[in-house]
Amino acid sequence: MDKVLIVDDDIAISESLRFGLRKEYELFFAVNTKEALDIYNQEQISSVILDLRLNNEDGMDVYRQIREINPQAVVIIITAHGTIESSVEAIKSGVFQYLTKPIDLEELKFTLSRAVEMDKLHRRVKDIEDDRLNELKNQGIIAYSDKMKSILQTVDKVKDIDSIILITGESGTGKSMVAKFIHRLGHRSANPFYSINCAAIPQNLLESELFGYKKGAFTGANTDKKGYFQLADKGTLFLDEIGDLDLKLQGKLLQAIQEKRVTPLGAEQSEAIDVRIITATNKDFDKLLKEGKFRMDLYYRLNVINITMPPLRERREDIPYLTRHFIDKYSMLLGKSINKVSDDFLELISRMELKGNIRELENIIERAIALSENETLEAKDIVRTPTTVSSNLGIKGELIPVFIGESLEEVEKKLIMATMKKFENQSQAARVLGITDRTIRNKLKKYKE
Repeated sequence: MDKVLIVDDDIAISESLRFGLRKEYELFFAVNTKEALDIYNQEQISSVILDLRLNNEDGMDVYRQIREINPQAVVIIITAHGTIESSVEAIKSGVFQYLTKPIDLEELKFTLSRAVEMDKLHRRVKDIEDDRLNELKNQGIIAYSDKMKSILQTVDKVKDIDSIILITGESGTGKSMVAKFIHRLGHRSANPFYSINCAAIPQNLLESELFGYKKGAFTGANTDKKGYFQLADKGTLFLDEIGDLDLKLQGKLLQAIQEKRVTPLGAEQSEAIDVRIITATNKDFDKLLKEGKFRMDLYYRLNVINITMPPLRERREDIPYLTRHFIDKYSMLLGKSINKVSDDFLELISRMELKGNIRELENIIERAIALSENETLEAKDIVRTPTTVSSNLGIKGELIPVFIGESLEEVEKKLIMATMKKFENQSQAARVLGITDRTIRNKLKKYKE
């Protein structure tokens, strides 16, 4: 049976509702805010019937607190003191329905049946979203932040069209992963996906890799070889680091895109191609264009649909989920049993600048798991080199005297006090040292005693 919570301090009203609704619903009763919230937290409530006045408490305050627990909560307001203003306020706030006393039981039953169906619809949508997020997670994509959800909406719109897609963003933001995901979702998913890094292959070899060659085209060309454009026929070709492409090759790429044909090295005839092209770069195209390092006509051909990947600092709400994903991944790969993460670990991770974005976070998690000696990851497991600290925080390392024979406690005290002296800010000092605010606060208190 669907569960309904009735929040009313009028015992007579509650009893009449119990009598009228007990056959259709499992009923729960509360007379104040605390009881209502306790029940709502413990039970899977489908709908709430809430009196607008509860002794000295405001029913709308109760409503707002329920919505903090569940933004999709379906609530019916009942009151003997209704006004047009209060009903308008309630409906604007998201209340499902507003009924005045005395309650017409048949009207309430009809309203409640609709409220329960609305709750079921919300739950189905949430289940679909959860399944979608799990599917994305299996692909290595974490998307709980609004910015990433917006990107996935764009991906969903473009997955089945063949317009060229340009993915931009800093290094380590997941550009290649999104390119693969577009291919897997789209109508070309049954066909090949090829990826080539334009910055990783010498420019004198890249042309033959992209367009292929014929036997005898150059010394060592003993057989015909297909290029990536031919290999990816009917599928997707992902050109990563497109901003590093040589100007000469840019012209040939533009021709291939416009004519949908390629001419292998040493060939007299061009070949038709049917390839969806996705490109990516971390370069600033405005700068490349101004410096004459990239053809403007090619840029406009590539930038039909632009997807800009946000840096991790702009999607921090995804960090805990990414952290959990990488913990699961490397626990399995490294044969470790990490089943718990301390609050200090998560706090420190969430405060790190992570200029290397997802790639840096993944490296930190892998290293922490590799070096961890127990089943719980703690802040001390996050190993940060002096270079990493300096680059992340924009500081230059300074030396402090440490002598053989000194106790670790004394060395720790020197380091913490010197860092505090330099920054004169407890939170920043903690960040530099790779410890939490609570830890440095306790240490300073200990040193001052």
